[in-house]
Amino acid sequence: MSQTGVLADIETRDEDSLALPWNVVVHNDPVNLMSYVTMVFQRVLGFPRDKATKHMLEVHHKGRSLVWTGERERAEAIVEQLHGYLLLATIEQAEM
Repeated sequence: MSQTGVLADIETRDEDSLALPWNVVVHNDPVNLMSYVTMVFQRVLGFPRDKATKHMLEVHHKGRSLVWTGERERAEAIVEQLHGYLLLATIEQAEM
């Protein structure tokens, strides 16, 4: 295979991995109050109170909650916003 073929293959895989859906996961922490986490979910993710409470309880009881899935750039922006509110959040590739 030529050098050009290798580079094209690498670029394609990088573009494919960016196109895959990404999950935003919020993790439990011992600092934030449950009411605060619920408010942040409403403010950042636009969740209605019931949905925000459901995800907050999932974080509290299970240690994590998948709160959003979509394109990588948006996932990174959401994580950055959640970090701005001092929540522990990460992104991970969605399983296909």
